[in-house]
Amino acid sequence: MTDHRKGRSFRSGNERIEQLAANPAIAEQVKQVRAATAHADRVYVQTLADIRKAGRLTQTDVARELGVEQAAVSKIERRHDLLLSTLRDYLAAAGAQHPRIVVEKDGMEVSLDLDSFDTNV
Repeated sequence: MTDHRKGRSFRSGNERIEQLAANPAIAEQVKQVRAATAHADRVYVQTLADIRKAGRLTQTDVARELGVEQAAVSKIERRHDLLLSTLRDYLAAAGAQHPRIVVEKDGMEVSLDLDSFDTNV
């Protein structure tokens, strides 16, 4: 696309990044910036309650979605072991979309799709 006012061609940001990444002199810097950006886009939490709070939800909100009492949500959030189906249902009630567990094995990222444990199917 040409900007007729300035006589320049328009390139999207992604096109410009790809062009920079193809330049061997700066490819490593582009790779590092991409990694830093991906890292910044992640939110790290320690507990299920942190996930719920990130969505600005109360235990009562999640309980309503699960069809249980608030005390049941409190119990889920304090447990150290959960069935994957319970985890999936909790995450769905907290608003998570396409929940998954991601682990690294021998330098490879492996993902377990929790939607496969949907108890509503």
